[in-house]
Amino acid sequence: MLTFEHLVQINDPRVPLIQPLTRMDIWHGLVLRAHHPTEFIMGLESCVIETQEEQSGQTLLTRVLDFGPFQVHDRVTLTPMHEVRVLAPATDRWPRSEATVTVEEPEEGAIFLRFTYELDLADDSDDMDETTVEIRKQAYVAADLDTVKRIREIAAIRKAH
Repeated sequence: MLTFEHLVQINDPRVPLIQPLTRMDIWHGLVLRAHHPTEFIMGLESCVIETQEEQSGQTLLTRVLDFGPFQVHDRVTLTPMHEVRVLAPATDRWPRSEATVTVEEPEEGAIFLRFTYELDLADDSDDMDETTVEIRKQAYVAADLDTVKRIREIAAIRKAH
């Protein structure tokens, strides 16, 4: 099992050049990412949402992500204004994986996104070497920073209209 977690600070009062985002701005971006992941994930060719339902105040999506040579079926749970959890069951081409983005606001306006990843490794495989693990972690961080950048762009467009 590979587990990795990191925080991205969204608003920093010490950096006035960065436009602060509201929790609603962030949530809107995360919902858009769940429904239209091709705008956020490099190499993703298309996404089909097979089902969408509301259950206990959450939105549940089942999706098929098409990466060209392979597809990933996953389930997304959106807990409004708080968390997005994506679970991809294991297949012969994809290990069971879970990714969670949690919106944290320890004090008014101080907003962070906590990204957590869990990746099941095959029981019969050797553990990933340290270099591979570090490359994977760097890729997660880069993708998450790109997500935040895209959410900022979307928020700026929404505010301009």
